[in-house]
Amino acid sequence: MYLLETIDTADAASDLDSRSAQNIRNILLVEDNPADAKLTAKALSYGGLKGRLYVVQDGVEALEFLHSEGGEPKPDMILLDLNLPRKNGREVLAEVKQDQRLAHIPVIVLSTSEAEQDVQQCYALHANCYVKKPMSFGEFKKVAQTLAEFWLNTASLPSPAAQVPG
Repeated sequence: MYLLETIDTADAASDLDSRSAQNIRNILLVEDNPADAKLTAKALSYGGLKGRLYVVQDGVEALEFLHSEGGEPKPDMILLDLNLPRKNGREVLAEVKQDQRLAHIPVIVLSTSEAEQDVQQCYALHANCYVKKPMSFGEFKKVAQTLAEFWLNTASLPSPAAQVPG
């Protein structure tokens, strides 16, 4: 069984662009550090995201969540740490992008690593975006606002129903 934490981010968005606050429904955060998970949740709420943030602590739990057939809906976006216990972020990314039922979900890698090899490997595995984790809360809020604006308001994403059978 995986750890699942639901954080409603709807209330903190009242003073931000209403377009950002209207679009998101569900985000899966794959993060093993509880302090980073709380910081991410707070930054996302201040970034104007409206919906639920599901948090799992390792790659195995992430895949269990994504493959579960009952209960929680599939996420609209995945925020993925690279250095995870049991199954690392690269392995999760590869499995998500190879699964036709999940491949349409944008995967944003959030990592402390600036290593060119990590960036290249994530894009080779079809990450939609690679972002170095900001060091300050102010920077983190700015990143969250940018992610919300681009992935939820600017980019056109396919719906799960529109996926071509594999």
